[in-house]
Amino acid sequence: MDTEKVKSRYQEASRRYKELGVDVEQALEKLAQTKISMHCWQGDDVLGFMNEGGELSGGIMSTGDYLGRARNPKELRQDIDKALSLIPGHHKLNLHAMYADTDEKIDLNEIEPKHFEKWVDWAKEKQVGLDFNPSFFNHDMFKDGFTLAHPDKEVRDFWIEHGKRSRKIAEYLGRELGEVSFNNFWVPDGMKDNPIDRLSPRKRLMEAYDEIFEEDLNPEYTIDTVESKLFGIGAEAYTVGSHEFYMGYGLSRNKTILMDAGHYHPTEVISNKISALALFSEHLMLHVSRPIRWDSDHVVIMDDELQEIMREIVRNELLDRTAIGLDFFDATINRIAAWVVGVRNTQKALLKALLDPVAELKDAEANFDFTKRLVYTEEMKDLPYSDIWNYFCLINDVPVGIEWYEEVKAYEKDVLMNR
Repeated sequence: MDTEKVKSRYQEASRRYKELGVDVEQALEKLAQTKISMHCWQGDDVLGFMNEGGELSGGIMSTGDYLGRARNPKELRQDIDKALSLIPGHHKLNLHAMYADTDEKIDLNEIEPKHFEKWVDWAKEKQVGLDFNPSFFNHDMFKDGFTLAHPDKEVRDFWIEHGKRSRKIAEYLGRELGEVSFNNFWVPDGMKDNPIDRLSPRKRLMEAYDEIFEEDLNPEYTIDTVESKLFGIGAEAYTVGSHEFYMGYGLSRNKTILMDAGHYHPTEVISNKISALALFSEHLMLHVSRPIRWDSDHVVIMDDELQEIMREIVRNELLDRTAIGLDFFDATINRIAAWVVGVRNTQKALLKALLDPVAELKDAEANFDFTKRLVYTEEMKDLPYSDIWNYFCLINDVPVGIEWYEEVKAYEKDVLMNR
């Protein structure tokens, strides 16, 4: 795209936004400061590198067989590098425990910081922060649909040890990189059909977490988050870690609650929960995803809910308190393209929210001037935010518009087709 044309259209768009009281430069500055935590598991279909030949478990399913799946940490980092080169700004990578990079034969209850040194070296070189997740699935000790809530103490103890070690690794990542590592706990425990006893598994889960979190870690290096889910494949009737469980646990134990856009009833949306939770929690973390009828983890598109999530964060001045991560995996399409589409759409939705005349809209609402509120919110839909976005890409030296796709296709031909 012609550089001078991009600049000219940006200047005209800025003028139109200024007429409504919007400071475009300030919006771009905030956008540049906001890091999106891009998830590593899109690159290899959530298989990881510790269970070679194994299949997905824990109510997760990745469909498709698009060419070029990353088979080892080196290939995964190569693909991540390519994706990040097409995304404006500086971001983070969300890493699962099962992506340890080591030649040692280790199990999940044996992982240590040293098994992630190569990831830290890469992150330092690329100036990328690292978030973390224990991996309570894809393992033989995921038994009978349970991990931390299993009635067998041997099973619980295995996963408790994994959780403790994961926290130490997250602390190591934060200390080495000088940037807090959000460490997210999600377990798939549940039942396929209606249980008789819903309470006992939740009590076991609560006690297991209490043991995992017994040691206080430096919050400058790592922050624990806990994530609920409505159901998964094989756990359609009952999930131990429900929304109510984690809401109570997180608030009572001072743990950050993570909300995933796909983990609720089909008619529920997390955008409407953000302001309520913000009243009681110091931090928020999100997994931005796209459910289609269930938690199907489709690539994030510019849909209404994505935009509403970002509006809630911006309008309530929660950007500094909210960690934004992505969670989707699609093996039917080019995996690098999936990353780029997802992150860029998340940034676009955030930019649109930052370009709203929030003070003007709040003032109108406070004065019960609902006519002005309606007129302004509708007028904003027609303003050329894409011209602002294109300029943001230009000044961050990444492809403008759809130009990035040509680079992905060339990468597919030169790299992915040879795997």
